[in-house]
Amino acid sequence: MTDTTPRGRAERRSPGELESEVLAALWATDRALTPADIQADLGGDLAYNTVHTILKRLHDKGLVVRDADGRRGAYRPAKEAAEMTAEAMHQLLDRGPDPIAALQQFVTRLSPEEEAALRDLLGESGS
Repeated sequence: MTDTTPRGRAERRSPGELESEVLAALWATDRALTPADIQADLGGDLAYNTVHTILKRLHDKGLVVRDADGRRGAYRPAKEAAEMTAEAMHQLLDRGPDPIAALQQFVTRLSPEEEAALRDLLGESGS
């Protein structure tokens, strides 16, 4: 298998990458976006139908909602990015055999800024 298709198209995105790109486009604005808006935001190299299909999948997963205030086919995120990330982290912790060990591994890899923010959130003062 090569890096391009026989017609010279770029290689395929990894699973979930396109959904993440669409969500990022939605989080980057405070208004609902149509598939055409998102297609333009992503550089226009995707077919309109592809963007629409991704939005439908995200809607089916409860990650986006259809805007009901007049813009036909406009979507917005159902949750803020931080909320969705936190939920994903909780789900991963719940699936693992030892959530405390996973948290220990996670904390040891924090940057100094992230560690200071975590200490602040937990009510501890930095040293």
